[in-house]
Amino acid sequence: MSGDDVNDDRAVAEKALEAFDLPQGSTLRLLNLSENATYAVEEPGCGHRSILRVHRQDYHRVDQIESELLWLDALRRDSDVTVPTVLPAHDGRRVVTVAHDGADRHVVHFEMVPGAEPDENALTSTDFHTLGRITAALHDHARSWERPAAFSRFAWDWENSLGGSPRWGRWRDAIGVGAQEAEVLERAERLLHRRLAEYGTGPDTFGLVHADLRLANLLVDGDTITVIDFDDCGFGWYFYDFGTAVSFFEDHPSVPEWQEAWVSGYRTRRTLAASDEDMLASFILLRRLLLLAWMGTHSHSKESQAISVTYAAGSCKLAEQYLSSDGHRLF
Repeated sequence: MSGDDVNDDRAVAEKALEAFDLPQGSTLRLLNLSENATYAVEEPGCGHRSILRVHRQDYHRVDQIESELLWLDALRRDSDVTVPTVLPAHDGRRVVTVAHDGADRHVVHFEMVPGAEPDENALTSTDFHTLGRITAALHDHARSWERPAAFSRFAWDWENSLGGSPRWGRWRDAIGVGAQEAEVLERAERLLHRRLAEYGTGPDTFGLVHADLRLANLLVDGDTITVIDFDDCGFGWYFYDFGTAVSFFEDHPSVPEWQEAWVSGYRTRRTLAASDEDMLASFILLRRLLLLAWMGTHSHSKESQAISVTYAAGSCKLAEQYLSSDGHRLF
């Protein structure tokens, strides 16, 4: 993403401000630039803050964003999962579309969520136990919720993850993937494809998931934990959500301990069959290959700038461990 793109996002956010009930002089402060651009909206005088999310161009249609917000509504109404609140525009719209430089850009306004994400340098098994319990609560809701007929989200199936239409690009194009790395990763990908095909996409294994359910997307405020950033939610394997829990540090030596804690937390809310637990290594590798591709197309992200040079080499080590266990273990 170039400086012009960043400037475009800010221009879109400034235009969108006019659609909301905000006082004159409200300002924007960039919080994060990843798939979308996220801004803190700071109101003058009172110090009240809210969040403005500027969607990446052509990533979601309006109806898909509306569907994400419908899931948030249903979770708030019918579950014990705490999620962000959407702030509508003057005219009631929850997705504001702004014309900018010949393109339509979509913006959503949220209440500011109090709290802070867990310190990634001091993660504990307790953190993962909590995350497992929350994941099970989300899966409970997704399995029982009767979605509106117009509900529309994309799929994280094989075709759209690592197949012919990869949403985040091809891992083969990532930094650090040469001929030697590609050979190892291709063999692991073939085994992964076989394992996922055998596991299947029936209603017991595949459904509506958060698809980015990592500790960075929990905000902790005392006893209240809010799950944020449903932007990638869609239809995928339920236990892909565990693969996302260890995003960017899949090869950390504590992952086996953290996985055990996550599974234990999950089982406080839902059963987790041995056959599902046996697939967790596959979902870690699936996520790892997706992120390898993602960093190749998101060089502007803080994650890509921090670790993209070494991420391919680490991915190959995981792939070799996966191959040596015939897809059952990574540790």
